[in-house]
Amino acid sequence: MLRGKTQMRRIENLASRQVTFSKHRRGLLQKAFELSVLCDAEHQMSSIPQVLMVDFFMADQLCSQVPMLRNMKYVACYYITGSYRTQDYGLCMRSKHYRDLAYAVSFLPYYWRAMQCARRWFDEGETSHLINLGKYVSAMLAAGAKVAYEKEKSAGWLALLVVISSAATVTDGFRNELILRCKFVYYLSMTLNFVLRLAWLQTVLHYNFASMDYRVTSFFLVALEVIRRGHWNFYRLENEHLNNAGKFRVVKTVPLPFHEVDKE
Repeated sequence: MLRGKTQMRRIENLASRQVTFSKHRRGLLQKAFELSVLCDAEHQMSSIPQVLMVDFFMADQLCSQVPMLRNMKYVACYYITGSYRTQDYGLCMRSKHYRDLAYAVSFLPYYWRAMQCARRWFDEGETSHLINLGKYVSAMLAAGAKVAYEKEKSAGWLALLVVISSAATVTDGFRNELILRCKFVYYLSMTLNFVLRLAWLQTVLHYNFASMDYRVTSFFLVALEVIRRGHWNFYRLENEHLNNAGKFRVVKTVPLPFHEVDKE
């Protein structure tokens, strides 16, 4: 009986040790997985260079040049396929690869800007960068919805476009500090920004004003987008000067708080 009880105790001890070892092993595996995920995220972020002011400033300009990039895509297709010989303007439009490429061209500027926001959040840890990241991801959805609406005229795609554009316009007006004393200028710019942001719907709806073809009005509205971005750049620089000048993002080297002593 004593031998039987001793063996049972040994078996119970071994079983409890096995359970404890399995728990520790599970915990170690979980921590190793979390560490590998963090290392992978750090590796992915390290592949994106540090974002300076000139980087996100130029990326903002590219976001306003998506129609121009799509026109360049059409011009390249028009001459590469030899459509200029036959004057077949719809040859590229009928190509599936050309239509699929429209998604990539529309996504790229917003993708670059979103990755810049992710890098800045990784470096600084501020929530505002995550908000901007969500803003540009939603802009990618809007760009995809615009291309999808051009292929199939669905009210759902159009509603998604309007909602995302309106939300982006509202976030443009969130500012805490301002330089100009006359606040009327800011309200006027916010109104103009809202009107010009929604003016691009003409490139989707294709309304003909009187005898003017919709392609002509779309051309002028694309030019207005350049004007909207140009006037909004002033407020972008104002925000950078008020809130971010002390972070030295405009330069590659940060001055150190030391003074060189002239050697006699």
